[in-house]
Amino acid sequence: IRDRDRMILACHNIKKAFGEEVIVSGGSFHIEDHEKAALVGPNGAGKTTLLKMIVGEIQADGGNVVLTRGKTMGYLAQHQDMNNDHTIYQEVRTAKADILDMERQIREIEQEMKHLSGERLEERMNTYQRLTAAFERENGYACESEITGVLKGLGFTEEEFAKPVATLSGGQKTRVSLGKLLLTKPDILLLDEPTNHLDLNSISWLETYLLNYPGAVLIVSHDRYFLNRVVTKVVEIELGKLTTFMGNYTDYAKKKEMLREARMKEYLNQQQEIKHQEAVIEKLRSFNREKSIKRAESREKMLDKMTPVEKPMELHTDMHLTLEPSCVSGNDVLIVEHLSKAFPPQILFENISFEIKRGEHVAIIGDNGTGKTTILKILNQVLKADSGSFRLGSNVKIGYYDQEHHVLHMEKTIFQEISDDYPNLNNTQIRKVLAAFLFTGDDVFKLIGDLSGGERGRVSLAKLMLSEANFLILDEPTNHLDITSKEILEHALNKYTGTVLYVSHDRYFINQTATRIMDLVNHTFVNYIGNYDYYLEKKEELTAAYSNTSRLENNSSSAAFDLASDSKLSWQEQKEAQAKERKRANEFKKTEERIGVLEDRSAEIDILMSQEEVYTNSVKCQELAKERAEIDAELETLYEKWEELAE
Repeated sequence: IRDRDRMILACHNIKKAFGEEVIVSGGSFHIEDHEKAALVGPNGAGKTTLLKMIVGEIQADGGNVVLTRGKTMGYLAQHQDMNNDHTIYQEVRTAKADILDMERQIREIEQEMKHLSGERLEERMNTYQRLTAAFERENGYACESEITGVLKGLGFTEEEFAKPVATLSGGQKTRVSLGKLLLTKPDILLLDEPTNHLDLNSISWLETYLLNYPGAVLIVSHDRYFLNRVVTKVVEIELGKLTTFMGNYTDYAKKKEMLREARMKEYLNQQQEIKHQEAVIEKLRSFNREKSIKRAESREKMLDKMTPVEKPMELHTDMHLTLEPSCVSGNDVLIVEHLSKAFPPQILFENISFEIKRGEHVAIIGDNGTGKTTILKILNQVLKADSGSFRLGSNVKIGYYDQEHHVLHMEKTIFQEISDDYPNLNNTQIRKVLAAFLFTGDDVFKLIGDLSGGERGRVSLAKLMLSEANFLILDEPTNHLDITSKEILEHALNKYTGTVLYVSHDRYFINQTATRIMDLVNHTFVNYIGNYDYYLEKKEELTAAYSNTSRLENNSSSAAFDLASDSKLSWQEQKEAQAKERKRANEFKKTEERIGVLEDRSAEIDILMSQEEVYTNSVKCQELAKERAEIDAELETLYEKWEELAE
């Protein structure tokens, strides 16, 4: 390997199988110092298994994992057990145990030295200097502020620092573990789905942290936006093979597609050649001459020696799923007026009003705990609002996807879940929909109760796809989906003619599918007409405009309300601009059509005037000449108008 001195981790010829199921059949890759790499592959391909083999939790069947001598490794698993009596702050502080221990020793020596003299004092003094130098080298003085910075970056507020870890949810425990891991600063970080329980602010904080991280990082993630920002290398595990691609996620996706197309071409060419040879052989045999039969046999031998090109794996995205509303709703789909909700002492939102029109794809974003899911629950009548009201427009049929999957029956198989709700679908149709969500073969007979959270999510989405609702309300629809399934969903939503309202943290998904973004900030909504990239651009402009005001007033909340009203204004302006553009396009079309009609009539008059019965009739001639003059005058003004509108 070219850069032995730079290499930090290498996997050589790794093999692993569970019974009949082969996870890896002899794959290799390496990671260099400071390198940020992603491990990608479909659900169930063995990404987590590979990480566990690297850290030694699972034994490989063959091959070896080499970590450069003297280098340290840190691993963030998907699930955490934390059952001690520490608070969040104490738990994360254990990452800095060495530094804290050093500080304790320094303080003790300071006390001791007050009562010493002579040789003993000299000896303690040397130890003291050695320790303080090491303490400074390890950045000991910044230790506490570093802990606080990481905790806040990962979305914990100072009030939460004192919470006991035993009372935390699974997602919160994962965030605590991630904090600890980042603070121990290993030479290589292995992270399994690190963004799963983070909100948008924390994800972008983590991106920046990892980009500046001095060590190497290997990440398993389905968050394509995150991978695009952080990694410069992608290691793919698919059908037991490991392949390395240089570049970020988008580069990988492009190269992957090119390779697949090339392989497909090669495969189809070979199939064509085989067919051609078989036809020639058949023809030679049919001549039934000794020579012709010999020729046929030698061609058959050539065919047998041909190395068959494997057919590339069919992409599940070929199964373009369609979502089709059964009936069209009115133009007003949802009207929300003065909605408020609190779980005392916490106010989630106050006095929120907004409207959603037919065909809009609206994404709700905002920090964890601001009440995004609560709004969806209120709209689905799972929860009651404290005050305010909402109403649905005419003919609106809701399809709801919730994170808890209340719509599923634990005692049914996946197949029954679909067939009981949609009795008019035949076996093949049901299997086709389920295959699009990666349930094939006997998978369809698994019980819902035995499925993982991600698998249940995929079943719920499959049901939603069939529901024919015209207003979809989705809570984190891409959670636990692998990249292929996300792409299927994106494709289906973009072709969907109904209306969509969803909560999501998946910026790539929002970018692909949203036409409008509502940011829940300071108990109210800030509106952006556009996708995620547009939101980022506008947010920076607005934040820049208001950071001066907020510095003067030293009151960030009033700035946020200004921001909200300002964005309503810009939203209003955008609406007006859109209306103006529609009007211009209409005028342009009408003008063009009128010009066409007049030019046709003018040509007709030319033909009439050349006919004998017309040009010999002076009255008729005069009439036509007058009409022609009027047409010319009108055309003159229309041409001018057309030019203006075209500008």
